[in-house]
Amino acid sequence: MQSKPLMLASVVCAALLAAGCGERAQTDAMARNDKMAEPMTPPTATPPATAPGRAATAIDDTALTAKVKTALVAEPGLKSTSIDVSTKEAVVTLTGNVETAADRAKARQVAENVQGVRNVVDNLTAKS
Repeated sequence: MQSKPLMLASVVCAALLAAGCGERAQTDAMARNDKMAEPMTPPTATPPATAPGRAATAIDDTALTAKVKTALVAEPGLKSTSIDVSTKEAVVTLTGNVETAADRAKARQVAENVQGVRNVVDNLTAKS
């Protein structure tokens, strides 16, 4: 039982020691005016200001896809199980097969009426 607290104390001490050594090395390098003392920032593929915006857009697109799918399932008389829905930047794309041209038009109309949808790309195929 006594070995667990001792082990925990050892780990904490080691972590503090390692953190302290890093601070000391950075301070010493700064004192020498060494260029390596400047903090390094990892390169990013996108500017930081736009990264949260893109994440929010992806979440919004996912939520919009779910809303459109829910609306299609709730539409009476429309067999929506063969309709795939994808969304990119609030543009919804419908793909798959429906029974009739009327079902195709209805699916498009349902998607267009979902709040937040900017446009609908209709790639549906009517069997008859």
